Amino acid sequence: MLILGGTAEARALADRLAGRPDLRVTLSLAGRTRDPARPACAVRIGGFGGADGLAAWLAAEGVGALVDATHPFARTITANARAAAGAAGVRLIAVARPHWTPLPGDRWTAVPDMLAAARALGDTPRRVFLAIGRQEVAAFRAAPQHRYLVRSVEPADPADLPPGADTLLARGPFAAPDERALLERHRIEVVVGKNSGGDASYGKIAAARGLGLPVVMVDRPPGEGLTPDAAIAELDHLAGLAAKRGV
Repeated sequence: MLILGGTAEARALADRLAGRPDLRVTLSLAGRTRDPARPACAVRIGGFGGADGLAAWLAAEGVGALVDATHPFARTITANARAAAGAAGVRLIAVARPHWTPLPGDRWTAVPDMLAAARALGDTPRRVFLAIGRQEVAAFRAAPQHRYLVRSVEPADPADLPPGADTLLARGPFAAPDERALLERHRIEVVVGKNSGGDASYGKIAAARGLGLPVVMVDRPPGEGLTPDAAIAELDHLAGLAAKRGV
């Protein structure tokens, strides 16, 4: 089986499955992070060359199940996984985190994409915390009146940064008290985040709530998936069927 990863859920799933004698598990990482956390199973780093390349790899390696446990906003690899699994005749299992929902005290503005998020900041200059990673910061060059703090694991391309942006390199998880201290230290007035779900990056949302700050929340793409436990149950079923066939 191949797990398309890069998320905490993917690593945890790989660790849970790595020691099983009835499964040969490989975790695939895109390679965008220089020092990723590695599970106990085999790890493949780098792209496949699109859907066709992934389909060819699945066939060459005799993969029986493809698990898409990528980030909820990883649109391209999710589309490639769906196409490759269909072409190779491989069972595709999608793993999805529950998305966040607003709680009492939250001041969210939901938007469909990053350009809409930049527009939602308004015309009046504000101090903005961009907690969206590095790949989509260029959208905020369209709103240069604001002062941005950009946090990412890897450095953003300087050409993508809004004018005068400050940058912060850090890897989660981020605890709510630390996030609150960060927002206060930088005098942040509005937070921009993705509705990625999970616990690792929720601290900024809780911190913004506690400080009464507005949050511009980018909605995740539509799609459904299984919990990690349900995905393991499905894999158990597939492994049992393979054992019966003598595969």
